[in-house]
Amino acid sequence: MQPIVSVSNLSFAYQNKQVLRNINLDIYEGETVCLLGPNGCGKTTLLNCIHNSLQIQEGKILICGRDVNTYSVTELARLMGYVFQEHTAPFPYTSLEVVRMGRTPHLGFFQSPSKQDTEFAYSIMEELGIAHLATKRYTNISGGERQLVLIARTLCQEPKIILFDEPTSHLDYKNQALVLHILKKLSQRGITIIMTSHFPNHVWNLGDKVAMMGYGGF
Repeated sequence: MQPIVSVSNLSFAYQNKQVLRNINLDIYEGETVCLLGPNGCGKTTLLNCIHNSLQIQEGKILICGRDVNTYSVTELARLMGYVFQEHTAPFPYTSLEVVRMGRTPHLGFFQSPSKQDTEFAYSIMEELGIAHLATKRYTNISGGERQLVLIARTLCQEPKIILFDEPTSHLDYKNQALVLHILKKLSQRGITIIMTSHFPNHVWNLGDKVAMMGYGGF
């Protein structure tokens, strides 16, 4: 079986600081992989390389058997979603408008979201139990609620792969438990999940694979 994500001999440095060194990792469709390690060890950098947000310096990353560098931004967005650790909306969009932005990779140039896109976005909010946030300004809701809205936006992309950078950071216990429950449900639906964390108690019961990262590698 071909891995859905394959990282081979990946190295990355910021100026003179080596962050990743000879990373090798194969991830198969439907797996949940947890990258566990202390802050600053390169977990987010690895996610950014997989997402092609950072240009690979050495090594290769294949997504569905194809070099990540050969994908257009739109092609990659149809395959892969990314829930960042922190996000601040530049404008006071409603939460539903933020979720509906996930449809952007499926729209043509200058095409506006359709009624069906809006209904689809709302249905995802209902599924996650956040439909009551639809008309609320994203900038006015709590950190835990924002995290759920961002997860909903990513699901609106209909990706095969979702990257989560510290999905439970800055959340209270109730919202941590809710986010972990949602991650488990996504995994059961066959979505490939790659997540970072520095909380061992969160990942051991969630991941099919747990990759322990030190400074520079596994």
